[in-house]
Amino acid sequence: MAPLFVFPQSLRSLEEEQPGDNRLCAQNPIDVASLRPSELEEFVKGVSFDLSDKELFCIEEQDVFDRVYSLVLGFSNLTSSCKLNLVESLRSNLSVLLPNVDSLSRVSQGHDDDPPVLDRVASHRNAFKIYTFFLLNIVLAEESNASANTNLKVTTSTRKKQPLHSWNWEPQRGRILNLIANSLEVNLDLLFGSSNPDENYLSFIMKNTFSMLENPSLLKDSETKDALCHVIGACATKYHYTTQSCASILHLIHKYDFVVIHMADAVAGAEKKYADGTLACSLIREIGRTNPKAYVKDTVGAENVGRFLVELADRLPKLISTNIGVLVPHFGGESYKIRNALVGVLGKLVAKAFKDVEAEVSSKSVHLRTKQAMLEILLERCRDVSAFTRSRVLQVWAELCEEHSVSIGFWNEVAAVAAGRLEDKSALVRKAALNLLIMMLQHNPFGPQLRIASFEATLEQYKKKLNELEPDTNVQSVSDGLQSDSDTSGGEGEVDNANAEELAEKHQESLTDSCLPHLEEKITQKDSLVPDVGNLEQTRALVASLEAGLRFSKCISATMPTLVQLMASSSATDVENTILLLMRCKQFQIDGAEECLRKMLPLVFSQDKSIYEAVENAFITIYVRKSPAETAKNLLNLAIDSNIGDLAALEFIINALVSKGDISPGTISALWDFFCFNISGTTAEQSRGALSVLCMAAKSSTGVLGSHLQDIIDIGFGRWAKVEPLLARTACIAIQRLSVEDRKKLLVSNGSRVFGILESLITGFLLPEDIWYAAADKAIGAIYTIHPTPETLAADIVKKSFSSVFDCSEQHELQNDIDSSSNNDLAAVQVSKLGRFLFVISHIAMNQLLYIESCVRKIQKQKTKEKMVTDVQNGGIKPSNTPNVCCNLYIIIILMMYKKLFLFTQWFSSFDSLLQDNNINAELGIAASEDAILDTLSERAEQEIVSSGSSEKNLIGLCAPFLSKLCRNFSLMQKYPVLQASGMLALCRFMIIDANFCDANLQLLFTVVESAPSETVRSNCTIALGDLAVRFPNLLEPWTENMYARLRDPSVSVRKNAVLVLSHLILNDMMKVKGYINEMTLCLEDEDERISNLAKLFFHELSKKGSNPVYNLLPDILGKLSSQNLRRESFCNIMQFLIGSIKKEKQMEALVEKLCNRFSGVTDVRQWEYISYCLSQLSFAEKGMKKLIESFKTYEHVLSEDSVMDHFRSIINKGKKFAKPELKLCIEEFEDKLNKFHVEKKEQEVTARNAQIHQQKVENVERVVRSGNEGEEFINAEDEVIDPSMEGMPQSMNEATDTKFDDSDEYSGVSSEVIDTEPDGTEVQSPKYITKGTSKSRAKKSKIKDHKRSISASSGRNIKSKQR
Repeated sequence: MAPLFVFPQSLRSLEEEQPGDNRLCAQNPIDVASLRPSELEEFVKGVSFDLSDKELFCIEEQDVFDRVYSLVLGFSNLTSSCKLNLVESLRSNLSVLLPNVDSLSRVSQGHDDDPPVLDRVASHRNAFKIYTFFLLNIVLAEESNASANTNLKVTTSTRKKQPLHSWNWEPQRGRILNLIANSLEVNLDLLFGSSNPDENYLSFIMKNTFSMLENPSLLKDSETKDALCHVIGACATKYHYTTQSCASILHLIHKYDFVVIHMADAVAGAEKKYADGTLACSLIREIGRTNPKAYVKDTVGAENVGRFLVELADRLPKLISTNIGVLVPHFGGESYKIRNALVGVLGKLVAKAFKDVEAEVSSKSVHLRTKQAMLEILLERCRDVSAFTRSRVLQVWAELCEEHSVSIGFWNEVAAVAAGRLEDKSALVRKAALNLLIMMLQHNPFGPQLRIASFEATLEQYKKKLNELEPDTNVQSVSDGLQSDSDTSGGEGEVDNANAEELAEKHQESLTDSCLPHLEEKITQKDSLVPDVGNLEQTRALVASLEAGLRFSKCISATMPTLVQLMASSSATDVENTILLLMRCKQFQIDGAEECLRKMLPLVFSQDKSIYEAVENAFITIYVRKSPAETAKNLLNLAIDSNIGDLAALEFIINALVSKGDISPGTISALWDFFCFNISGTTAEQSRGALSVLCMAAKSSTGVLGSHLQDIIDIGFGRWAKVEPLLARTACIAIQRLSVEDRKKLLVSNGSRVFGILESLITGFLLPEDIWYAAADKAIGAIYTIHPTPETLAADIVKKSFSSVFDCSEQHELQNDIDSSSNNDLAAVQVSKLGRFLFVISHIAMNQLLYIESCVRKIQKQKTKEKMVTDVQNGGIKPSNTPNVCCNLYIIIILMMYKKLFLFTQWFSSFDSLLQDNNINAELGIAASEDAILDTLSERAEQEIVSSGSSEKNLIGLCAPFLSKLCRNFSLMQKYPVLQASGMLALCRFMIIDANFCDANLQLLFTVVESAPSETVRSNCTIALGDLAVRFPNLLEPWTENMYARLRDPSVSVRKNAVLVLSHLILNDMMKVKGYINEMTLCLEDEDERISNLAKLFFHELSKKGSNPVYNLLPDILGKLSSQNLRRESFCNIMQFLIGSIKKEKQMEALVEKLCNRFSGVTDVRQWEYISYCLSQLSFAEKGMKKLIESFKTYEHVLSEDSVMDHFRSIINKGKKFAKPELKLCIEEFEDKLNKFHVEKKEQEVTARNAQIHQQKVENVERVVRSGNEGEEFINAEDEVIDPSMEGMPQSMNEATDTKFDDSDEYSGVSSEVIDTEPDGTEVQSPKYITKGTSKSRAKKSKIKDHKRSISASSGRNIKSKQR
């Protein structure tokens, strides 16, 4: 009988064992590395031949065993062919041996005590263990060699191709491990003599299996991974190696994240294969027994364990549901990762663990209660302290909704929780809440339409039906019965199919939005058409479902204001998911969704690309991805209902879609059909909306409007303009958007007619007052856009407008009329006409300025083109003798433009002198540059608009003095507020045009902006100040303080415009951030939410500029705010927001030093509190904390204040949380030092107050003594000693003092006079008491001395209140 084989600690341990122990060991190993290749090959062939030719038990022979051991030990030195031969020989022998074990068990029946049988069993056992041992060692050796080669390839990569017959190890590895795994499935009871194999055998296999699982590259091979999982499951479950396996599995899970899924596969595979969940239950119990605090420190392990639990619950839901009780206590742990995992586990269990249809009624009831308890836990976890857990819970609810695992009874509770989480402070939670609501809408059990009116109408009908079925019962609501899943729901809590289909049919038959006003009439008509759903219980269930659906619809509809706020969020995910939710709400016809979706249009201007793409995709899906006619109708309705801001956004997105081709030519054609009334039922408003959309499209595709020029004129300015006055304004916009070719066509065909229409539109009174201003604005713009000489037509318009007001027909009478105009004359003038006249002249003046600038730009552009052509022709070098051929051309163009401006003068001498000077300078060789000439001419042209330098003035210039006088007549302006609005608007425009006029009227402008009773006038002037600051910054610089003063205006509109104007000027570097920025900080706490949000946006954008100006401004802001009468809460909110915009660590450190230094120059306790509060809001890193500790001398004197000390304690607590051990020790020492100084300062203050009180008493007593010695009457110290320093003393001290003086006065030898105070506040003098005798006086003196000593001794023990 061969010696027994015992698994050694390692392969080389076989050489160290002694042969006398009756153990099989390596007695004569051969050094394979010393053999030549030919000898090695022959040696391997000999071993392979013996293994294949002899019996399977030949491996027990010492010679064969030694040779195989030598080859396995030197396996890395073998050639590929030798490796393959050896592996195939060992593997084939083991594969043949396994069936022999089963046959051996059959032979051994009845011969258990037969020695030959026992020997044969021992030989089989020995061979089995030897083959397993050598094959596993080959796997370990080859894996070790492969990992070494991988590391070598990383450092030195080679491009050599592998030989054709190279050693392919991966298939061999999979075969070996599968063979070993299958070996565990044979009947090993006979081989090992019991149901459990040899402990050494199992230990050897499991140890090497777990070591191989630590290699991530090995697990990528599915065959190898399955074999290893098989081995773990078999050993732990079949052979009861559970305890050791659990420990090894948990060790791997804690250490390596890549084994989590594979361990879950192994555990689940063992349970399914052997129908034994012992391993899974043991692992769950071990995890449950772990101290929750351990997971706080081991975050990686906590995450891996959590993933393992979720994977296990997904694979074994029923088993985990019976053991979930041991995991629930971990919900109270501090590790949010474990709580996240448990939430995921509950989600998996609710979805999968309770689908046993064939279960008994009692077990179904238990399952239902268990499921309901789990759902309640999930609802409770929605309020978890960790944002990650709250987010994970909402994600789990979304998964449950998608899998139809939420009953109707919980549906509305989940919806309410999700709606509440929309206002969560964490963006992660808000995103999960939005996704949950999207999923709930998509998988709702109530139907495809969720309009509140439809539900109410249908519910009312079925309530009537229910009342008919049970007339004696007053049915209010039966929705409380939905908590159970009986009758109304199937296994997963859904409405049964019949009811759901009927409910969907009634939703489809419900009313459309256009018919909502006639709802009652429709319901009356349908009362007789209510379909019969069956008996009483079915009707009751349907009513309950309708009530639940109505609550759900109202819940979603109530979130619309919150969704509007989320669209303004700084988080891109909030905006994107909100848009997706609103799209889903519109699909299900939730009330208010359409209005909210329109509010997303301004987001197209967002700088975040993802937000713009979300808006664009939503816009295409909702409005564009329809038939051409439907798309056209959607777009024109948008244009009709949008305000100015939405129209700008709509124009932007339509331009983008037209340029991309997303708006098809069919849609453009349909829009023209709407405009031209080719579609029946088209209204004038729809026609105007269609033309507005076409104007927007024309900005990207200029040829859109050219095909219907005649229609634009006939319809836009025809009879339909009287029906829809805004149609004329839209037609003016269309004329401005025409391409150059279309403008030429229009001038040729209908030029005079168009200009006549525009002129009559401006000077006539066909349009209503409120629409005329907008139409005249666009009409004047159209004239300056398409007219070849717009100033000539503008002059005629100004003359006609002036004549309609003042009835002045001659030009030379104009100045006299303006100068001689008085209040009496103005009274005879219609205010509305005068207002229109002022608007016309000011708007023409502005357009004239723009026209000059456009002409200059055209000249410069043309000049640049000609220069480029010249440079190309001359090879990039301009010859010095090249004549300036284009200079005269430019001068002529400017001259032509300049002549057009002087409509009412004949003065051109300045041009002649300019040209003569230029010719003289050219002859002298000092000719001015063309750019200088151009600038000079354009500057003069701009000056001539309002104030000419000549003795004669043009028409607009003549109106400027009249306008200034009119606006200075405050009594008249207050009498006519509308006139003041028009006059100040015209005045502001003139000031923007001309610097001299601006300088002369700045005082007037600021007077009006501060004192005008109309908030419209103040708002307009505030906006104009922004334009003036851009155009004439030097003139407005001295008035900076007055501009900031608009932030304190009582009108919300004025303050809002002031914030916008100042934000624009500062953020675009048009105005320096002056010392008045504290006025802007006050807007952060403005009562109007929009102003507050605008101020926050301003400081947020300001913090992005350069090195964050907020950091530099913060100390100054702190000083200004602390000196103002500001509520403490407002101050704290402002400073918290500003400090939150400072992110750099270095700036935080510098702020620590700056704020600490401010303590030195401040004596006000309130400012101490504010500075310390600001310090507590800083984020302290290591350097910042050290800076605070080093600056102790600067603030030690303020530590006596309790409020200041509280802020310093907050700093210390904050610093302890993330400090390293060394810094934490310094912080604790600093804390002790602060507390010590705080106590000392308090004691010093008390001592100082006591000393002061004592000194006051001594002085009072001495006064009494002096008065007694002189024989004079003195006032009793109890009531008459009045000193300013004693007014703040506590009442207790006064009472103690009174008592002591009462004792001394008993022996007084002088008269005393007591003054009592009556309740009404009058003083009454008591009678005088005179005691004679000098002996008593001496006794009194000694008493006083004793009394003084007693006061001195007791003063240090008295504790007084603080005196500031």
